[in-house]
Amino acid sequence: MGFFDWINGYRAKLSGRDGDDQGRYWAHGGLPLPRINQAGVLGLAAAWACVRLKSRVVGSLPMTLYSKQPGNGRQEESSHWLYDLLHDSPNAEQTPYEFWAGMVGCIDLWGNGYAEKSLGALGRTTALTPIAPDTMRVRRNAGGARIYAFSDRGKREELPEEKVFHLRGLTLGGDVGLSAVAAGCQSLSGALSAERTAANLVGHGLQISGFMETGANRLSPEQRHDLVNIFDAFTGTDQAGKIMPLEKDFKFQPLRMNPQEAQLLETRGRNVEEVCRWFDTPPILIGHASAGQTMWGSGVEQIFLGWLTTGLNPLFVSIEQAARKQLLPPEERRKFKPEFNREGLLAADSAARAALYSALGQNGVMTRNEMRAKENLPSQPGGDVLTVQSNLVPLDQLGTIQPRKVQPAPGEPIED
Repeated sequence: MGFFDWINGYRAKLSGRDGDDQGRYWAHGGLPLPRINQAGVLGLAAAWACVRLKSRVVGSLPMTLYSKQPGNGRQEESSHWLYDLLHDSPNAEQTPYEFWAGMVGCIDLWGNGYAEKSLGALGRTTALTPIAPDTMRVRRNAGGARIYAFSDRGKREELPEEKVFHLRGLTLGGDVGLSAVAAGCQSLSGALSAERTAANLVGHGLQISGFMETGANRLSPEQRHDLVNIFDAFTGTDQAGKIMPLEKDFKFQPLRMNPQEAQLLETRGRNVEEVCRWFDTPPILIGHASAGQTMWGSGVEQIFLGWLTTGLNPLFVSIEQAARKQLLPPEERRKFKPEFNREGLLAADSAARAALYSALGQNGVMTRNEMRAKENLPSQPGGDVLTVQSNLVPLDQLGTIQPRKVQPAPGEPIED
């Protein structure tokens, strides 16, 4: 057995697809837990918030196309055919936000995002149409090429790898990425169980189950059935506070357990952190603060920056490299590079943005017009000059360096 065969076999065993073809997974080992799938996991508020947050963040960032320029420079190529596909219109129905947000959501839940490539006369990709990942099966033909088989409106379709844009999540080198839902079925099932327990507890008006002591009376099956129906009539939030009469010698003995003793609240809190680990999102970013942790301040800012560096940036790189490898012809890959504009993540912090521009302008890294372009402001005459501060001038050169004269714009008077 080759390495890739072992990887693919391990993934099939992990996801449970060798015995279930509907994307549902059993938790392995221990007592039976709720059967879970991607839709069920999204019923967890923490999972929904993690997937939504990451999808929104990635979808809101524009993806542009750059070309390499002499001197390690680069230039935005808005006239290139791939720029329109990535930045403006991936297909006839979706906006770039909807497309990229959907692909990232599929990566979080299924470990893979798929889109069919529509090829033009010159072999260029003209559209990317998403494919539902829950119906996709990837295999290799006799020649070793990947074949993508999926269901489309009730029909089984197959596409060669050159017609599929495939984004992978965590992968050990196999043909597909690993699903967090499949790998985390044990802990995610436990989180679902805790949520259902809490819902049932509240739905029954916080009334704990128990036993009915009948004394020396032995009940017939019909009497037992009637007694259960009587208790059902006094169970639920609508029946809270009502008094139920009991027959002579009948005594209700409740189970000695309450939410505090069962530590249900603590369990649900820990489950939020567990779900966040599977979806690689700091809990505080979805509104869950640990004990003693504030929701505001520089500490949260550092957490966000850490998430941007160790969580989002690897995701950006994987998408950019996949777009470069799968959408550009080989002869253009060395010159052009798709890239997300990460600066949009810092746009809300005006103080940090102003400090960055100040440092770049005062040290000759960026011109004033380049800064204005990033703020969607028009260029100004004389703004294409790199400038540096001159406060650290040697003592013997003080007064000898004259400020550079800016050429006047057409129509402006020339000052003497």
